[in-house]
Amino acid sequence: MSDFYKKILDNNKKWVEEKLAIDKDYFKDLAKGQEPPLLWIGCSDSRVPANEIIGAAPGEVFVHRNIANMVIHTDMNMLSVLDYAVNALKIKHIIVCGHYGCGGVKAAMGNDSIGIIDNWIRHIKDVYRHHKLYLDSILDEKERFNKFVELNVKEQVFDLAKTSIVQNAWRLGQELSLHGWVYGLNSGYVTDLNVNINSNDQLDEVYQLKF
Repeated sequence: MSDFYKKILDNNKKWVEEKLAIDKDYFKDLAKGQEPPLLWIGCSDSRVPANEIIGAAPGEVFVHRNIANMVIHTDMNMLSVLDYAVNALKIKHIIVCGHYGCGGVKAAMGNDSIGIIDNWIRHIKDVYRHHKLYLDSILDEKERFNKFVELNVKEQVFDLAKTSIVQNAWRLGQELSLHGWVYGLNSGYVTDLNVNINSNDQLDEVYQLKF
């Protein structure tokens, strides 16, 4: 058994003991069910742990993660998570959270072939194509990269708003707000991109303001 593998097993035991020392019924209560108010759609990057970033406890955040926090209308994994979150758990907030320094977004800025992920990155390249004139006007490469990360998050929020799941929830009067964030790996802080949408009317208004 490798040292790392043994370490994570030992860490689990330590974590359980620490929780039980505070509350002997901690896991019994957790097993009764979940009512999280938030769905987090984030990047698979190991440096962006959803719960820790916002100081949330187990049971408070329903999470979906993929390369570059994408909302793709043919992704049945993402749609299944979204449907369960909205229609079964009745979550009230969805945050699409990207992060500066995202490898998927960086790869979409170039033309190198990486492998099977090329098919996924094609969707990110579409975001660049939609904003090519603006992004190409930014001469500083780091600044252009950061703006691309932000634009990608905004586009995913709008794509999320256009899903039949979110549209139906709003049509039925369900309380549901969408948000776009970017996390700073080198600071720990999140930036709210101010694409906060809770209805179709607001969707049109925010889209006009941000693009």
